[in-house]
Amino acid sequence: MQQLAEDLWVVDRPLRFGGLPLGTRMTVVRLPGGRLFLHSPVALDGALREALLAVGTPQWAVAPNRFHHLFIGQYREAFPAIELFAAPGLPEKRPDLRFDAVLGDQAPSAWAEFLDQEWFKGFSMMNEVAFCHRASRTLLTCDLAFNLGPEAPLVTRVAFRLLGGYGRLGPTMVERLMIRDGIAARGSIERILAWDFDRIVVAHGAVLETGGREALRAGYRWLLG
Repeated sequence: MQQLAEDLWVVDRPLRFGGLPLGTRMTVVRLPGGRLFLHSPVALDGALREALLAVGTPQWAVAPNRFHHLFIGQYREAFPAIELFAAPGLPEKRPDLRFDAVLGDQAPSAWAEFLDQEWFKGFSMMNEVAFCHRASRTLLTCDLAFNLGPEAPLVTRVAFRLLGGYGRLGPTMVERLMIRDGIAARGSIERILAWDFDRIVVAHGAVLETGGREALRAGYRWLLG
């Protein structure tokens, strides 16, 4: 695990989507009492299990949208007491998994004091729920924004140039076209931008260590007007 701030780590893994090597990333937040909040779980192996246990106790695993769910079941097997949280619509997509709760706009009492939470509406195919870790001023996202630059493989760089998502933080033309309710989406992104954050952890691309709010606002200028 790579530590970004006090009580905040990320874990990177290779991943292909649609034939493109995008990579993926889990964020680990340690809350008081050593309880771990796992955002967008990646494939779990013995080394990662031991690394997690070295910093705390996995308490919650969150599948924050309808695409980032592939490995969350492994955490129930490894940590039987863990609670699994799903993005809206995901339990219907993954009836083989037993989720303890479905995410919404209101953060559960378990982490409401430490994490802001917003369901990004108007994009039902994804139904992503974004989070902000207040102590480290870090926004946690998956597919609301990408941040792919020269470190990405050549084929990925070419694809993202064509999709208008290369070399900057934000969505591609694909996500823009798939938003069906612009008014609802605008309200969601405005509420996210009202949070106090500087760093942005994305699932695909580089972590943006500073200037995150301004970068996200620029990436969604087409929606905000």
